[in-house]
Amino acid sequence: MLHIYNTLSRTKEPFKPVHAGQVRMYVCGMTVYDYCHLGHARMLISFDLIQRWLRASGYQVDYVRNITDIDDKIIRRAVETNRRIGDVTEFYIDAMHADERALNVQTPDREPRATQYVGEMLDIIGQLEKNGLAYQADDGDVNYAVRGFPGYGKLSGKTLDDLRAGERVAVGSAKRDPLDFVLWKSAKADEPPETKWESPYGMGRPGWHIECSAMSKSLLGLPLDIHGGGPDLKFPHHENEIAQTEGAFGGQLANVWMHCGPLMVDSDKMSKSLGNFRTIRQTIAAGQPGDAEADYRVNPREAEMLRFFIVRNHYRSPQNYTPDNLVDAQNALDRLYQTLQNVAADAAGIDWNEPQAQAFKAAMDDDFNSSGAVAALFELASQANRAGDARAAGQLKALAALMGLLQQDPVAYFQSPTRYSATAIEQGGASDALAAERVEALIAERAQAKQGRDFARADAIRAELRAAGIELDDKPGGVTQWRRA
Repeated sequence: MLHIYNTLSRTKEPFKPVHAGQVRMYVCGMTVYDYCHLGHARMLISFDLIQRWLRASGYQVDYVRNITDIDDKIIRRAVETNRRIGDVTEFYIDAMHADERALNVQTPDREPRATQYVGEMLDIIGQLEKNGLAYQADDGDVNYAVRGFPGYGKLSGKTLDDLRAGERVAVGSAKRDPLDFVLWKSAKADEPPETKWESPYGMGRPGWHIECSAMSKSLLGLPLDIHGGGPDLKFPHHENEIAQTEGAFGGQLANVWMHCGPLMVDSDKMSKSLGNFRTIRQTIAAGQPGDAEADYRVNPREAEMLRFFIVRNHYRSPQNYTPDNLVDAQNALDRLYQTLQNVAADAAGIDWNEPQAQAFKAAMDDDFNSSGAVAALFELASQANRAGDARAAGQLKALAALMGLLQQDPVAYFQSPTRYSATAIEQGGASDALAAERVEALIAERAQAKQGRDFARADAIRAELRAAGIELDDKPGGVTQWRRA
């Protein structure tokens, strides 16, 4: 039986959806004002893995992941670049989708945008006002009265006494209490016209937190089976969502709360101020992607390595991004692909009675323990390599598919260069890799040399290719396969 760690209860619980066999899952998505970074990759891949396993377990899943397309950062980016808000958001939505395709992240069932639900947000604000939990301040903003909601802090574990003024929002004199947060922002004269909506409170726009309360309830109903997001959202965003939704409608917003762990860079939090900020496309693009292009050419070997790097760690654990860790992930993924290149996988599908398949399932049922599931894949690889076992190779490929891994053709995979190998680092990067055409020409020359019994030249060509990071595998029938080490 599937067990999930619930952030709200701080325990691992048997998963029991509201409606048997159905899962309604809402995950907070991107604020689209810039390219997605590696922390976003952690969230995207973690919840993609979760929804894949739920479906593989027989659940009918309705997976909703929202897009924040109105926000202070978006407005600033539009003003700085002299573009319309819609042009900014459409560009970065396209860029996000390009990253998702590169990382084999499946499209959510629904992907609502905040600007499509302003009416529903205003309805909730009106209900909160009726319930005595919202008020319009002298500056025109509508704020949530935090001290009026008894359950505030139950998700994060923070108490009202712990929260000091200015910790999460700028303290405004118009607020009744510095802990109150904004539900509706009064329009400013210098803001673009497309950021303003009519409302009972005057022209303005929604605050950040209210959008998810509106979209989750409108699309999935209450309570949600699962509400998820990145580690930074637990407080204040998710705490405020609870206060809004439960303050307006009573009951419970979500039965299970899930948060993936942080992705660190050399043990520090990734941030632009520290100079360790890295986007997905910088990490896996083939060549240098242009700043003016949402789509980009992907290095498929590096892209799958990044997915594998994230998947082989438990989604709740902190994860450290370093060049050495990426090289280790590339080497590990290469070993699995080497198995599939050496042993042809059968296509019989998954045999759940097989011991490693059972170990895989047990791990994934234990709070989506993907690190344990990956260990089962390596056991299958060892079994396949020891005995040339096509069934074990087939199990390996079929189980890996549930994680979005090992579905490339091994020959094509190994012919893609990678920056994340010892050879590439020694040679200064994949950009200096020997071109495939040159490799094929040298292999053809080597075959001619062998045919002419010029074994010294054949050995010299092998040595030349090996020095360039190219390994040759001579197969029966005179066929030579090559791969980049």
